[in-house]
Amino acid sequence: MKAKRDYPKFVITRKGTNWVEQGHPWIYEGEVLSEEPGAENGGLADAVSEKGKYLGTGFVSRQSKIRLRLVSRNANDRFDAAFWRRRVQYAWDYRKTVMGGDLGCCRVIYGEADGFPGLTVDRFSDLLVAQTLSVGMERLKPLLFPLLVEALREDGQEIWGLYERNDVAIRELEGLEQGKGWFDLEGLPRPESAVTEIRENGVYYRVDVENGQKTGFFLDQKYNRLAVARLAAGRRVLDCFTHTGSFALNAALGGARQVTAVDSSASALETARFNARRNGLEERIEFLEEDVFRLLPRLAEQGGKPYDFIILDPPAFTKSRRTVEGAERGYREINRRAMGLLPRGGYLATASCSHFMPSAQFERMLRAAALDAGVELRQIEARQQAPDHPILWNVPETDYLKFYLFQVV
Repeated sequence: MKAKRDYPKFVITRKGTNWVEQGHPWIYEGEVLSEEPGAENGGLADAVSEKGKYLGTGFVSRQSKIRLRLVSRNANDRFDAAFWRRRVQYAWDYRKTVMGGDLGCCRVIYGEADGFPGLTVDRFSDLLVAQTLSVGMERLKPLLFPLLVEALREDGQEIWGLYERNDVAIRELEGLEQGKGWFDLEGLPRPESAVTEIRENGVYYRVDVENGQKTGFFLDQKYNRLAVARLAAGRRVLDCFTHTGSFALNAALGGARQVTAVDSSASALETARFNARRNGLEERIEFLEEDVFRLLPRLAEQGGKPYDFIILDPPAFTKSRRTVEGAERGYREINRRAMGLLPRGGYLATASCSHFMPSAQFERMLRAAALDAGVELRQIEARQQAPDHPILWNVPETDYLKFYLFQVV
């Protein structure tokens, strides 16, 4: 680098340099050869090659194995309020384009895919919900969160509060405490309730941003739920791992003749029943509190083909590479059982939300499950997460949701 820089330098190994030059924004502690003094935890530092070539500028994390998370590869960038305001606007403009105005409930910021490493922000009607998983974003949020709310409100969006869902153990890897609560926004009073209502695909949902899973509701399956609704008319649907009923509600609204929604969580089913009543669908959906791994074998023992459309949307069976083999067995078991329960010509929707279960491995598992069940699969669609969760091809971690629609033949 020719120009004098304001940030301490981290010299990166050749392997790390190649990794960064291929487009990945993470630099691991083992790839740091040396560093200049003065780099603060959560502060900015420059990454340079062994030959002194500028690679990018990122946030330092002293406790994580990811030592630097790059936010820019432009040596001319100045990381002031104007920089972050532009980046917020860029993320919002992207959503306005790809979501076609469907902005009442969407992911506004998706971490590295939007240039905010370790930060997730979801919108649920008039509330924003943030989850901060890196120390750099934690230090930045007093500046960033007001800019974010300002950008949306200036665009005519009704935003009245921002709730933080930092009650996740992964924060401890960054040396951050867990917690949750309202982020105080100047000029706006704290909302009286952390419960709001959203409308997605014509379906109304109660969303509890304080106590719901993740940030309160799973937005990534938005258009996959719509794909299920298109196939559901006149069918007998079994929605496994229904959680708060989203696939079941879409199927019922799509004209399903009968819907059974199954989950092992009583509290999730309570919310699902409320959502069914809110949409006038309580008479068309039966809710069943049961473990899917027990239910599917029991249905097989009873004989017959009670359903002609089965939906499998389980929670992540693996959150690390060490447990992928066990997760694959779990996926194979439920998919084999579901395929065996369906009549010829029946339909299967099946998903995995784990990044550590890559598409190729998931597809191999589905082929093996079909062979076990003695059926063939006719693929209708292979889908991923909604476009408000953009996938960066140079950052595999942003590509996590697999969703397939099949006809069993």
